[in-house]
This record gives sequence, structure tokens and C-alpha cells, in this order.
Amino acid sequence: MSFITFEGVEGCGKTTQIRLLADALKKAGKKVLLTREPGGCPISDKIRAILLDAGNSEMTPKAELLLYAAARAQHIDETIRPALASGAIVLCDRFIDATVAYQGFGRGLDQNLITVLNETATADCRPDLTVLIDCPVETGLERAIARIEAGTAADSNHLREERFEQESLQFHQRVRNGYLHIAAASPSRFIVIDGKESVDVIAANIFSAVSARIKN
Repeated sequence: MSFITFEGVEGCGKTTQIRLLADALKKAGKKVLLTREPGGCPISDKIRAILLDAGNSEMTPKAELLLYAAARAQHIDETIRPALASGAIVLCDRFIDATVAYQGFGRGLDQNLITVLNETATADCRPDLTVLIDCPVETGLERAIARIEAGTAADSNHLREERFEQESLQFHQRVRNGYLHIAAASPSRFIVIDGKESVDVIAANIFSAVSARIKN
């Protein structure tokens, strides 16, 4: 098992937890690449800036979907595939399930179209394991907004990646429901973690679950 993705609603704690898992795996002697979507390489990072900029509020759902697919295709070919070929464990903060949850369940776009675009962008590059950190959307949004404000306070030039945080509570609830639906449909691939626990407890639970499924 070498390709692990992390998913969850805004502010669920996945970015903190994926970094903690990367550190723990490195300490255990594993070769690890930590990456993220959208982004993960220079071209995809530029697309990320467009997608998450709250100033782009007029972006249509279909344009959003296509930009995610483009960023993913570049990310896979430039970053993920080479790392997997080198024998690294790749940890990716969001991947194809985010598109299904956000653009499918959240935006209401056609799931068949999303499937075709995901397959086109990824080909045979699919996660072996997905960690879904689940928490109430109210809790997650409160954390996410606090993080954004802290970043701006520390650096006035900080890019406020908050286009999704500005969506309605109902939108985020649809996304959460979507994630839980996806996980229930693929129980062999998903590990669902309670995001309401403390950071240390969550990290321990994830490391235990992942370690049990990683090939030596």
C-alpha cells in the first residue's frame, strides 16, 4: 500500500493530521512524499490560487470542476506517479473523493460527468487507502475561519483561501453527507475517524489504522 489520501470538510483537521502521519512514517523508516490538491506542483499551485480565491465568486460550478480536473492531471503526472515509482508512500491532502463530495454532492453537478473527468485525469492512479476525518460542519467552519484569520494577522500578504468557507452551511452539510455516502460505498478503502477527538488521539488512531494496512 503506497498511495494514501486524506479527506474531510473544511476545518476537520486533515491537514494537521496528514503532516503528523508523514512525520510518524518517516520516523518509522518509510520514504514519504506529502502533497496536496489542488496543487502539488507549480502549474497546479497556480490553478489552486484561482480556485480558492474568494475574489473569484463568479466562477461557475462547471468551470470549477474542469479546473480541478486539469490541476489533478498535472499533479499526477508531475508529482504523484514519479514518487510512487520511486517506492515512496504518497500522502495526498484531498484527491478524487473531494471532487465527488464538493462538486457532485455540494454543487449538484452530474456525477457521471465527474466520474469521466476523474478517470481521464487519473487513469489508473487511485488511492489504496483513504482517511476520512469526519466532524460537524459548524465545528469545522469555525476552525477554518480562525485559521484564515490567524494567517492574515501573521502576514498581511497572506492569500486568503476562503472561497469555500464562504459557502452556506447547507452546502457544507451536503459535502459532509457526500463524504459519508462515498465512504459507506467503499468500506474496504476508507477509514473514518472521529474529528471531534483531540489532535493527539486522532493522530494515534490514524497511525494505528494506517500501520496495520501498510506493506512492510
